[in-house]
Amino acid sequence: MTTVGKVIIQGLTKEGGKFRPSDWAERLCGAVASYGPGRRIIFHPNVKLASHQGVKCVVIDASLEKDDEMLFEFLSNFADENNLQILRADSFPIEG
Repeated sequence: MTTVGKVIIQGLTKEGGKFRPSDWAERLCGAVASYGPGRRIIFHPNVKLASHQGVKCVVIDASLEKDDEMLFEFLSNFADENNLQILRADSFPIEG
């Protein structure tokens, strides 16, 4: 089990199609957020919205795999159930 780097869920299916709905990444990040004073949304510090080469992504700090196994599994299962591409990288944005 690796805990270094980033796990990136891309808004592309394994066949290369664009994943719908178009706001899937915002919804996924919102699903793991909490609410603070005044009902302000507080996004999880290890789960971020991003874009890579024009494709929406959810970038997960790989330490979540060890620190919050259930949350990591929830996010991974979402990707698997929706046939989404998952990348592991040392950093984001991906360099190379």
